Amino acid sequence: MAKRDCYEVLGISRDATEKEVKKAYKRLAMKYHPDRTSGNDELEVKFKEVKEAYEILNDSQKKAAYDQYGHDGVNQQGRGGFDNSDFGDQFGDIFGDIFGGGRRGGGGQRPQQGSDLRYNMELTLEEAVKGISKEIQIPTQVHCEQCNGSGAKKGTEAKTCGTCYGQGQVQMRQGFFAVNQTCPTCRGQGKIISDPCHKCHGHGRYERSKSMSVKIPAGVDTGDRIRLSGEGEAGEHGGPAGDLYVQMNVLPHHVFERDGNNLHCEVPISFTEAALGSEIEVPTLDGRVKLKIPAETQTGRVFRMRNKGVKSVRSHATGDLMCKVMVETPVKLSSKQRDLLKEFETLCSSSSTKHKPKSEGFLTSIKTFFDDLSS
Repeated sequence: MAKRDCYEVLGISRDATEKEVKKAYKRLAMKYHPDRTSGNDELEVKFKEVKEAYEILNDSQKKAAYDQYGHDGVNQQGRGGFDNSDFGDQFGDIFGDIFGGGRRGGGGQRPQQGSDLRYNMELTLEEAVKGISKEIQIPTQVHCEQCNGSGAKKGTEAKTCGTCYGQGQVQMRQGFFAVNQTCPTCRGQGKIISDPCHKCHGHGRYERSKSMSVKIPAGVDTGDRIRLSGEGEAGEHGGPAGDLYVQMNVLPHHVFERDGNNLHCEVPISFTEAALGSEIEVPTLDGRVKLKIPAETQTGRVFRMRNKGVKSVRSHATGDLMCKVMVETPVKLSSKQRDLLKEFETLCSSSSTKHKPKSEGFLTSIKTFFDDLSS
C-alpha cells in the first residue's frame, strides 16, 4: 500500500518552517494518541502515520532525501547494511571542499561574525614615545538600520527558499554517492528576499566610511597593535561585528634612532673639544641637556644618559639615551690654521710623550703581523 505524502499527513505546505512542522505534529499527536482513542485501530494507524511523517520532516537529511525521492529516498538509507547518513559524514568534508557545499544541516541565514579589519597607522617618534589620540577613517561594512540587517524592505520579510527549504544546500545523488551543493536559487542563504531593502539592496549591510578616535598609549613601537573590539565589519544576518586592529609604524627620525626603549644619536664635537675636554649640549625628547666631555676623548666613544630614552608601554621602565661623539676633521683651513696645525704635528712627533695611543697600537699590531709572516 502506497504511503501518503508526509506534508499531506501533517496538513502543512512544502515550505513550512520547522516551527510549523512541530506545531502540526503536536496537534495531530494529541488528537490520535492511543491513550485518548480508546483502542481504535484506525486512529492508531493514523497516529503512526503522523509520527513517521514528523520523524522524516523534522530531520534535515531525511527531509532533503524525501523532497527529492519521496519515501524511497528515505527507505534506501537503511538497506543492505549501508547507512547513507554515515557515508555522507565520512566523505562530506571532501566533497564539500570540491563542490562548495558542506555537511548535513546546510547553511541558511545563520548569524555570522563580521570580518576583522586592520588599519596601518604611521606615527612620528615623538607621538609614539609620548602617546597621542588620533582621528582615523575606516571604510567598513555596517548594519543597515533601515531593515535592521534583514535585507528585506521594512514591513516585509524574507521567505524560505522553495528549492532547499531553508537549508542553503541541495543534495545531488549518483548511485551510492550523495554530494551537497550550494542551493542555486538562494545561493546558500536559505531564504529569498522578494522585496529587498532600498538602502542595502538586500544585503543587510552597506559600506560606509566610519570616523573614530584612537588613543595611542605612550611607548608603542613599530609592530605593536591595538585591538578595538567590535569595531570591524558588521556581521551577516545580524551577527556580531569583527574587531579592528590598529597596526603601528613609527617613522624614521632625523636625530634619534630607536632600539627598543633606548635612543641613539651621534653628536659631533671639534678636535679641540675632544682633546682638551668641554661641556656640550645634546638633544633629548624632553629638550637640551648638558653632557661633559672629558679630555682626550676619542671619536666613537658612547656616553650613556640614564632615563633619557623611551618609557616602555609594557613594563613602564624608561630606557637610556646613548650619545656617540664623532670628532670632526677641520675643513676649509686658512693658511695660518694650516701653519699652526703643521707646527702642532711637529711638536707631537718630536715629543717623547705618546700622543696617539690608537695609531701607536695599530702600528705595533701591523709590525707583529708581518714579523709572523716572515718567520
